[in-house]
Amino acid sequence: MSELNWQKSSFSGGPEGNCLYIAAAPDGTLRLRESDDPDVILATGPQGLAGLLQHARAQGNG
Repeated sequence: MSELNWQKSSFSGGPEGNCLYIAAAPDGTLRLRESDDPDVILATGPQGLAGLLQHARAQGNG
């Protein structure tokens, strides 16, 4: 896989320093990883990420 261009979430960097990163893969999927464990990478599509964000907002976390 080609090198991904990781971008840190604008909501990252709280007191614990935990950061969430996102990158677009060449196949059109999105990749997510945390600064705590950067070797664990989750893959999703735009609709899956939108659903996750919608759920987090509904729970009061975003």
